[in-house]
Amino acid sequence: MADEVLLLDFWSSPYGMRLRVALAEKGIQYEYREEDLSNKSALLLQSNPVHKKIPVLIHNGKPVSESLVALQYIDEVWRDKTPLLPSDPYLRAQARFWADFVDKKVSELGRVIRTTKGEEQEAAKKEFLESIGLLEGELGDKPYFGGETLGFVDVALIPFYSWFYVYEKCGNFSIEAEQPKFYAWAKRCMQKESVSKSLADQKAIYDLHLQRMKARGMDQ
Repeated sequence: MADEVLLLDFWSSPYGMRLRVALAEKGIQYEYREEDLSNKSALLLQSNPVHKKIPVLIHNGKPVSESLVALQYIDEVWRDKTPLLPSDPYLRAQARFWADFVDKKVSELGRVIRTTKGEEQEAAKKEFLESIGLLEGELGDKPYFGGETLGFVDVALIPFYSWFYVYEKCGNFSIEAEQPKFYAWAKRCMQKESVSKSLADQKAIYDLHLQRMKARGMDQ
């Protein structure tokens, strides 16, 4: 029986983009279902009753929530197709560490940069660039975090490239100017069809951000 794969998602979500990239990289056919986050579907609430959030991967009727968990699930189920995690247990643990670092630092600090001003924003911007510097150190001279091919950390991190323009406009800085090696990695990832066709357009995300800020009565 053929696998039935359904992704409940929202177009601008970097967490959902992770799963889109992974599924594309492995050549897995799936149904994409866009969620209205202001009126979540019964299927989403039923599939993720704890957090009630996207993305949710539903494989043969079984839901998997939380993007890094779902990313590991995809890699384990379709292990024979372009593995993302290394076979060595230590290297696998390191990849999970850096993916968790992306969520705790890049994602969270990006949120602060785009939603605050003044000292709080400046502090977040400084720590954000420091975090990117640590990631550059982990990348080293490799083309990808996974080595010669796209790996788990690459897939966890590259969706935030879609949000770089928002961070830069809100924080009045240039990631490329500050961290050119990291930006070159992002551009390299974007040359892969599995990435470029899965990520949302930067300007479209910036427009969405402005709409959300306006709705909240906050100027940018």
